[in-house]
Amino acid sequence: MARSDRGRLERGVTVWFTGLPSSGKTTISQGLRHRLSVAGLAVESLDGDVVRAHLTRDLGYSREDRDENVLRVGFVAELLSRHGVVVLCSLVSPYRAARDDVRARHQGRFFEVYVSTPPEVCAQRDVKGLYARARAGQVTGMTGVDDPYEPPLAPELEVPAHLQTLEESVESVWNALHS
Repeated sequence: MARSDRGRLERGVTVWFTGLPSSGKTTISQGLRHRLSVAGLAVESLDGDVVRAHLTRDLGYSREDRDENVLRVGFVAELLSRHGVVVLCSLVSPYRAARDDVRARHQGRFFEVYVSTPPEVCAQRDVKGLYARARAGQVTGMTGVDDPYEPPLAPELEVPAHLQTLEESVESVWNALHS
């Protein structure tokens, strides 16, 4: 990694992966985390499932609770990035206004990555069975089934993970972070 590229990332950045459930956000984020760690950068991951289990257990899945979840993660990400950490956030974060609010609250660099995998591909990839249960009426409020996902209007990068290998997806984020 070139010294100037490393210097930019050492100042901290929040990389916010958004997209439908099972779109590939966490997988791409984990691949990027490995690459950043190998490059010697301070990196932390804030994954939606892990955050829900530890930081936001008190929240449900209403629109208000989903927005609060996004804002809490955004707050933690901003604190870390302000101190030179590359923060990788992988959350569905379905509502545009909440994502835009997180961006506005960031004093440092904020980089939104829209993982644009179509719903039918996400349903095929779904190892938790959420899409099938939602379509069977066993789960309600499922983003992409009976609750909306609002795609970003101007993300820094769109990753069509259904058309790329994992390595290509990670490489596209890596390259965009350095441009």
